[in-house]
Amino acid sequence: MAGTQQLARVPAGDLAACRQSASASPDCDPHWDPLAYDMLDLDWAPELLVRVGEVAGLDELHLDALRLTSAGGTALDLGFLDTHPHTIAPFGPAPAALSASQVARVSELLGQIDMPALLAALPTDDREAGSLIGRGADQITDGPREYLLKHFNALRDFYLDAAKRHLLVVLWWD
Repeated sequence: MAGTQQLARVPAGDLAACRQSASASPDCDPHWDPLAYDMLDLDWAPELLVRVGEVAGLDELHLDALRLTSAGGTALDLGFLDTHPHTIAPFGPAPAALSASQVARVSELLGQIDMPALLAALPTDDREAGSLIGRGADQITDGPREYLLKHFNALRDFYLDAAKRHLLVVLWWD
């Protein structure tokens, strides 16, 4: 079972260089090493963020944007990142990606989501809100609202920066 959602902002050229390194290396090492600044650990928040959107009545366009942030959406060949012994997603599905144009669109849509309003639509009792969200949200120590708002803001800011810099986003579960 997958643990935490990982994201990396990368220039297309860096991804191409990794692909070439994996192809040229006898052990298929892609030399995948994104900068720490360009990485984001979303923990297990992505599924919960989508669920909040569903429960609060977020429209499908914006729900789809939230789904893309954890599922990817492009047909980029990332098999070189999923090759033993250098796989970056040993405990989850194969790595996926969003192209620069998809990143720009998702960033725009995330910027339109009023997460505080969605969270306010939940029951005021944290346990009740967590039970409604499901997927373990009722077990979050300080309640689901603070946790989800923090992770949504990080996600939105991460995509905004990637869009401004015309970067791809690679995502995987680890």
